[in-house]
Amino acid sequence: MSQWEGITEYVAVVEEHSFTNAALRLNTSVANVSRRINALEERLGIKLLVRTTRKVSVTEAGAIYYQHCKPLVEGLSNAELAVNQLQVSPKGRIKMTAPVTYGEQVIAPLMHEFLMTYPHVDLDLVLSNQKQDLVEEGFDLAIRLGRLDDSSMMARKLRDRHMFVCASPDYIQQYGEPYSLSELKHHNCLQGSTQYWRFDDRGNERLIQIKGRMQCNSGYALLNAALKGLGIVQLPDYYVQPYLASGELVEALTDYRGNKEGIWALYPQNRMLTSKVRTLIDYLAAKVSRDNHEY
Repeated sequence: MSQWEGITEYVAVVEEHSFTNAALRLNTSVANVSRRINALEERLGIKLLVRTTRKVSVTEAGAIYYQHCKPLVEGLSNAELAVNQLQVSPKGRIKMTAPVTYGEQVIAPLMHEFLMTYPHVDLDLVLSNQKQDLVEEGFDLAIRLGRLDDSSMMARKLRDRHMFVCASPDYIQQYGEPYSLSELKHHNCLQGSTQYWRFDDRGNERLIQIKGRMQCNSGYALLNAALKGLGIVQLPDYYVQPYLASGELVEALTDYRGNKEGIWALYPQNRMLTSKVRTLIDYLAAKVSRDNHEY
């Protein structure tokens, strides 16, 4: 007999605690379930189940065997689903979350295009700077920026980002340009949600405490302040690239530019990627990476 024969039936009986319910779940007869499990036990040479008129119990060996068989059955089901979905156009609702500013400026416009391309997909987009519990709150996907915390989530990098230290030409002319990290203490640093800026100092990461006249949790508010000459700012590339190109901002401390950080698509590890979510991740990876310019 095939090594696979009887395993699906066995897992169903263990989970349903009943031959009858297992047969209903598998859309087959109780006799067929019983025959296949008997053949499985005979092939293994060991008792997996203890049957009485009232209940079905799992033996010690049966419990061990079930723990190994369960992921095999799930894997087979997922494999068949994945193949079938290759021929199915994405449809259904996608619930996703992204940070507010990046979501408004980058993700939302891309999602508008995605919805126009796939008219049978519905979208629930939650923009929040709070890290949502994807499993607890039923999210299919999350966009995360920077370094990822250790978690049970699966992650796919959409692109890299750099952090740039910038100031306006007027600020540089009035207060000078810093050429070393120690000089930052003499400048008005426009502060975001943390009191530290991250740098790469000859291969070593350094966190430099900064201070200044303004603190704000909005990257665009800090960007606007820097453009007006109020101070020096450290922001990701997608904020400052147009202004560096136009000369409205000047990059400082180029020798200490931090290492690349990721922009990620996260999804629950224990959740089979549906066609709609896999298509969306591929779409975002292709679109977002096109804007990943280097300086």
